[in-house]
Amino acid sequence: MKNISKTSQPKMHSISSYLYCIVTLILISSCGSSVVVDYRDPESVFKAGVSALNDNDYIEAQKMFDIVRLQFSTTQFADDAQYYLGELNFKRRDFIIAAFNYNMLLRSYPTSDYVKRALYKSALCYDELSPPSDRDQEYTKKAIQAFSEFQAVYAQDSLSNEATKHIVSLRQKLAEREYNTAVIYRKLYSWKATLIYYDTLMEEYSDTEFYEPAFLGKIEMLAQLKRYEDAKALIGVYKHKFPNGKYLTDISSIETNFPSK
Repeated sequence: MKNISKTSQPKMHSISSYLYCIVTLILISSCGSSVVVDYRDPESVFKAGVSALNDNDYIEAQKMFDIVRLQFSTTQFADDAQYYLGELNFKRRDFIIAAFNYNMLLRSYPTSDYVKRALYKSALCYDELSPPSDRDQEYTKKAIQAFSEFQAVYAQDSLSNEATKHIVSLRQKLAEREYNTAVIYRKLYSWKATLIYYDTLMEEYSDTEFYEPAFLGKIEMLAQLKRYEDAKALIGVYKHKFPNGKYLTDISSIETNFPSK
């Protein structure tokens, strides 16, 4: 009996260890995910993706949305998955990829219920990507275009007013770039180049706070170039547009230096 007991003890220990490992693995698996996914059902996979996204499990969420988008592309959940891919990237602040996914929905599912939100969110992506005024303004222009497209399609929507606020801010940035460029050329004594930027600002950004300063800058440049008649004509326009303008004193000072006839 002693021999039998000695040989059975290691076997019993091995079986116990094996069962312990199995139970541990089951517990770990059940703790890792509370959502049971039926990979044959697109709705089940999509809901698992949304659940993972809400838990900030971006890798799992993307996996689920990609499964729906690629394996169930003809189902009613395909556009949902495409939109939520954009939401996932937006939440992660990957705005370039988010804009790509929103625009992919607009191209691939033009009748989707998510079209309005995708169009607005793509504009928000470009707005987030818009850099300071001293950098290249490609994304600023894309944001303005996207917000303008939204307003053209959804003019009566409440978000149209929000789009207007964004456009005003973005156009302000573009105007600031034109104005600062004019200042740079002015410091370089490149009067003609300075005039070009003042002209662009006055023609395209009359709705910004840089419009009035551009008048003063251009009047000063015309005086510098001794184009007194052109300066006088522009002063007349300024006084008509800004009867209580903040640069009237400066302009009067410039006028006193004009040669008398």
